[in-house]
Amino acid sequence: MPVPLEGANIRTQEPMAAVLERQRRAFLADGPPDLALRRNRIDRLMALVLDNADDFVDAMADDFGTRPRTGTLFTEIMGMISVIEHTRSHVGQWMRPCKLMRPARPFGLRAEVEPSPLGVVGIVGPWNFPVNLVVLPASAAFAAGNRVMIKMSEVTARTAELMQSLSVAYFGPDELAVIAGDAAVAADFAALPFDHLFFTGSPSVGALVAGTAATNLVPVTLELGGKNPVVVGPEADIARAAARIAQGRMINGGQVCVCPDYVFVPVERTDEFVDVVRETFVRMFPAIAANADYCSSVNQANFDRVVALIEDARGKGARVDSVVPPGEALPDRRSRKIAPTILQDVDHSMRIASEETFGPVLTVEPYERLSDVVDYINSRPSPLVAYWFGPDDADFRSFVRHTRSGGVARNDFAAQMIPSAAPFGGVGRSGMGAYHGKAGFDTFSHHRTVVGSDLPFTITGRAAPPFTRSMRMTTALALRMARSRTHKRLGRLRTR
Repeated sequence: MPVPLEGANIRTQEPMAAVLERQRRAFLADGPPDLALRRNRIDRLMALVLDNADDFVDAMADDFGTRPRTGTLFTEIMGMISVIEHTRSHVGQWMRPCKLMRPARPFGLRAEVEPSPLGVVGIVGPWNFPVNLVVLPASAAFAAGNRVMIKMSEVTARTAELMQSLSVAYFGPDELAVIAGDAAVAADFAALPFDHLFFTGSPSVGALVAGTAATNLVPVTLELGGKNPVVVGPEADIARAAARIAQGRMINGGQVCVCPDYVFVPVERTDEFVDVVRETFVRMFPAIAANADYCSSVNQANFDRVVALIEDARGKGARVDSVVPPGEALPDRRSRKIAPTILQDVDHSMRIASEETFGPVLTVEPYERLSDVVDYINSRPSPLVAYWFGPDDADFRSFVRHTRSGGVARNDFAAQMIPSAAPFGGVGRSGMGAYHGKAGFDTFSHHRTVVGSDLPFTITGRAAPPFTRSMRMTTALALRMARSRTHKRLGRLRTR
């Protein structure tokens, strides 16, 4: 571990409001940081994670009970690098003012839009990816020139304590402060008068966070979840689609906001699809109870909730296929492991039809007409991602045009997140705002217009009385011309 920065110490007893005030004073005193300092803060944030990757992996394994080491490294640590490197390499370009009305500059009228940092950004992290999903927004906030306060999830308490204790070796408290604590601390954190609040979590908690932030008129970005639909198109390769959907459902034990939740399959191919899903689960997990690669539910509450969803569906008539290895008894409350489960014949009376599963359960629905599938998806809250398996054909393009979701992925799990420059975010109940790439920089920036005039006459002052006869005539002429122009355009549209 590197030597702590001069003057840094763990300020666990300092009130959060005092930490915020410290950061705001420093921000105002220092002004917007230059490119070198922004990149340096991003680099220190990356070093914090990479230098201590093994410790973070161990902490998350302790928090979950069983969490595969390689999976954690791949999704939690390696998964953030390309996005952060893209941000680091492009921030200099994004910082430049955008010059407007260039032809008017030689005459004395200068206008530009300048990206400026907001000030102090608050980040509330989730438990399913407790490091990745605070570091990514923090790197974007640093790129935009802000100071950052992070509230780690209390569900993954060991990871939170580790992040808090390590952060002071890389940052002064006026740059980055990491807060640990229970749900009451999280509520107090959300009530602070930040310059922006970024939250990742469930829609129900997100609504509370937004309401709390609104009392201080704090703008929010909400990265939420949702029941992500999958459509297996008429021309899809069923074996490939089923295998990839099954694999995607089991990443992090199904505890991923972009996991496929329910799948529509052509009615004549449903049995084939289910058979391949089942075979894939058997191949992936010949053992579960003692398998270090099989992720546990994060805590007893989530384990009990997922089991209750399955049993509720079973009790109301759903077909339940739990893919349990021979000789094992699952679900197991001690290890918090639930076998991969396939549900069929699910109807609206069942809780799992409307609740986000966040566990190793996949619902399969047969369909005859794609229009019925689109109508069903559109009758529900907009998901974070909509999946399509099949070629990029007219059916797929119609699906994209006629549905609404945070993103669309075709033929692979979370494909919409592959481009580092692509914005990531939800819409409607699945979220508000976006980050990753320039979208993250813009989220944590205020684009301030700066206009100066050295003209020998006033432009806007002409709106002040007294109004001359020529002013009235000029205004009336401009109005007639605008009206005529508009109606000509409308007439052209009517004749098409």
